[in-house]
Amino acid sequence: MPAASTDPSDPPVVVARVAVAAPLGELLDYLGPASGEISPGQRVLVPLGRGRRLGMVVAVNQPTSVPVARLKRITAVLDTTPLLRAQDLSFLLWATDYYRGDPGEALFGALPGRLRRAHPPLDDRPLGWRALTPATAVQPHLARAPRQREVLALLSTAPQGLTDAALHTALGDCTSPLRALAKRGFVQRCRLQVSTATVLTQHPQPDPPPALNRHQADAEAAIAAGEGFGCFLLDGVTGSGKTEVYLRLIARTLGAGQQVLVLVPEIGLTPQLRERFARRVPAPMAVLHSALSETERERAWRAAAAGQARLLLGTRSAVFTPLPDLGLVIVDEEHDLSLKQQEGFRYSARDLAVRRAQQAGCTVVLGSATPALETLHNARSGRYRHLRLPERAGNAAAPEILLADIRAQPLQTGLSHALLTRMEQEIDAGNQVLLFLNRRGFSPVLTCHDCGWVSECAHCDARMTLHRDRALLVCHHCGLEQARPVQCPYCQSPDLRPLGQGTERVEDTLRQRFPGLPLARIDRDSTRRRGELERLLTAAARGEHRILLGTQMLAKGHHLPGVTLVGVLDLDHGLYGSDFRATERMAQLLVQVAGRAGRAQRPGTVMVQTRHPQHPMLQRLLRAGYGAFATAALAERKEANLPPFSHQAMLRADSPQAQAALDFLTQALATARALAPAQVEFWGPAPAQMERRAGRVRAQLLLQAPTRSLLQGVLAPLLPALRGLKASRDLRWSMDVDPQESL
Repeated sequence: MPAASTDPSDPPVVVARVAVAAPLGELLDYLGPASGEISPGQRVLVPLGRGRRLGMVVAVNQPTSVPVARLKRITAVLDTTPLLRAQDLSFLLWATDYYRGDPGEALFGALPGRLRRAHPPLDDRPLGWRALTPATAVQPHLARAPRQREVLALLSTAPQGLTDAALHTALGDCTSPLRALAKRGFVQRCRLQVSTATVLTQHPQPDPPPALNRHQADAEAAIAAGEGFGCFLLDGVTGSGKTEVYLRLIARTLGAGQQVLVLVPEIGLTPQLRERFARRVPAPMAVLHSALSETERERAWRAAAAGQARLLLGTRSAVFTPLPDLGLVIVDEEHDLSLKQQEGFRYSARDLAVRRAQQAGCTVVLGSATPALETLHNARSGRYRHLRLPERAGNAAAPEILLADIRAQPLQTGLSHALLTRMEQEIDAGNQVLLFLNRRGFSPVLTCHDCGWVSECAHCDARMTLHRDRALLVCHHCGLEQARPVQCPYCQSPDLRPLGQGTERVEDTLRQRFPGLPLARIDRDSTRRRGELERLLTAAARGEHRILLGTQMLAKGHHLPGVTLVGVLDLDHGLYGSDFRATERMAQLLVQVAGRAGRAQRPGTVMVQTRHPQHPMLQRLLRAGYGAFATAALAERKEANLPPFSHQAMLRADSPQAQAALDFLTQALATARALAPAQVEFWGPAPAQMERRAGRVRAQLLLQAPTRSLLQGVLAPLLPALRGLKASRDLRWSMDVDPQESL
């Protein structure tokens, strides 16, 4: 702590610790502003180098190792009150420390977009008019102005003021008398103190809850009986009624005067849940995800932070939203990879949700039909309480799963004769069919039939996908787009042919095979326009489309009661993937997409096309279910000493120069070995799975330790040491703690 001045006339020295919005990796100390007070959670402008940067105050009057004379002063304070509370700052700084991120990047990433810049907080209170003088006091002055008297008399009945709309409704057009009254100083323009909660989603008449089955009731009772922090895994088969259990727990929590946070992995899941929650929950609800405008996001964020929104539904970044009365956290589809942030500040929203509930002393529920192996391991080792919903809700039966061996079978754009025949039967019976292919576009490659040229990306080690609807070749990795060539760029032959199939090409074939039948393709290309995904899913749920074709967007969590047949066109890529999690992802995806079939009274069937019908893990999954598959997969992981039986961090680097990333990682390896005990393993450095992406050459180094504490003990001194390496300044590098993909 700096010594205070001995001159009593000097103001006391105030030192503020600031997280600057810059990739610094540490907090910086500054002198407080020249005038006024400052508190943690306020945004400030601070000098950095030759310019000024935005910062967030995280502490005031903490000991500093920098001589006071060398400290620069905060230039400006941007907020009159803190945006983040002490608990919010503590949680964010803990996350920054665990994931080894930049404090400024993490803290400002937790704010709405406008507040990440030097903008004042949004003031969305409605404009209106307020009387400055009682109508009775100015009657003599308005003897010949009856309209002004009328307007002033009405405003005098509302000391807080009235909106333009309210005045217009009561008195008609008041523009001229209001201007005249304002000119005379009798009224003034003002913003009205109307709660943001009045614009939040809230259904006026909640629907009555359905009866719970035995397993749902037991799960609700077990969770509700918990006191303080507790983590529960709600492991329920698809269609088992997990959402109904959520709703009962939400109602209990809201009834106790607390707030609820519900996290979902995909934007596409929010409309369905929002509507269901709004019909059942008699409390203001806000929704947060990246498809909202900046104003909408800030309004929802402010409503949650002020305690006006009692239920917050959002995607992964919503885990950082301030909630002063937090009493329950729910993570739906907790296994989903989308809950892991892969760029910038890399974090797991699921794992942070558990930490946040622990900090708040409340319950957290992780729900899934296919729990992540890490979550199952925590449940089986006693860290989490494992609750099961083994039966579908109502009278719905589990779908029958059939394997279609397509070896040596003729395919029509990836569709086997057996699948097409089954589709015709279901359609003739008046049912819906869902086809799953996790590859968008028309064809994954365009090739020249004469010379063998293929459409490769100029910036990535990848092929460009043909999108026939837009007449483009598109790289799905870097976003490069090129007009579809009319002749081979190598030999000028006009004989260019698409190879393989994406959703566009399958759609073409289906429209020819089933002419006039309503069909919806749901992928990232068909849902570019705002609101289109919600429109398509709503229409699908109503049965308006007899055939549904889509990617993972269609496979997750959607209730499609008319679907009786699900066709999985290509699952084999998950059976022999290079990532050790590939088989787990395959199993989760298959179970999730299969869960769309037979959710109502009609029985469902799933047909899986494969060239490897005897694969042992696939057979175990189909014969014994996901639980048996997970047990076998965990045994394999334990034998190989892979997560969750060890803990990993991935150091990644990329550069336009071919050798620069590997050279940096080689230096990083030498640095890390000097800091690490013998139990820490190092794999690499090695080229990334896709070595060249967006014109940059990528490499990676994996660190693995038997415990988290041992791994963190290496990372803490390693990152500052890496920042000191000269090679680190000439390229981009990042640390990913608990990586989920090799990328």
